[in-house]
Amino acid sequence: MTLRKIAHLGHPILRQTARTLTRDELLAPETQRFIDDLVETMRDANGAGLAAPQVYESVMICALEVKKNPRYPYKPDIPLTIAVNPVIELLTDERFDNYEGCLSVPNFRGLVPRATEIKVSYLDRHGNAVAHEVRGLTAGTWQHEVDHLFGKVFVDRVVDLTSFCTWAEFERYQMAGFVERAKALVARYGS
Repeated sequence: MTLRKIAHLGHPILRQTARTLTRDELLAPETQRFIDDLVETMRDANGAGLAAPQVYESVMICALEVKKNPRYPYKPDIPLTIAVNPVIELLTDERFDNYEGCLSVPNFRGLVPRATEIKVSYLDRHGNAVAHEVRGLTAGTWQHEVDHLFGKVFVDRVVDLTSFCTWAEFERYQMAGFVERAKALVARYGS
């Protein structure tokens, strides 16, 4: 496995729609090695997820995992999930304001309205079709990562530009209130 360099905001690859993969491409040894690299890079950076374009590969693959993440102590655990060619269907008009950051936009946060309930459909890393519903903060994590596959970064979805802040100022002025709202969302949805 190899740690990959993470692309930062401004690099053109973050604005491209990634290419879908065939099942044969997915199962190829080089793609499986890439998935291992993606997971290792995400874990090394303490990310809750990482999409292939963020490591300079414009293919429809993202990884998600939250396991006692020090950057996001308020997020519920997400088992390691590899999503290939994911599709999101919104199940509600209800939104919550998610204070998001991104490994491709270091040291920056902003409020993004995210759907509270979604259905995700994708292939796992072995080419098996998967579909399930996701709610709460975990739904926000999914939406954030899948956005990357379509050339979107969280800063594109911030509605109130005055919510932008550095990580230090988020911790100082916004984190306590956001964590309270996040815990209420987790209590409501269990995720």
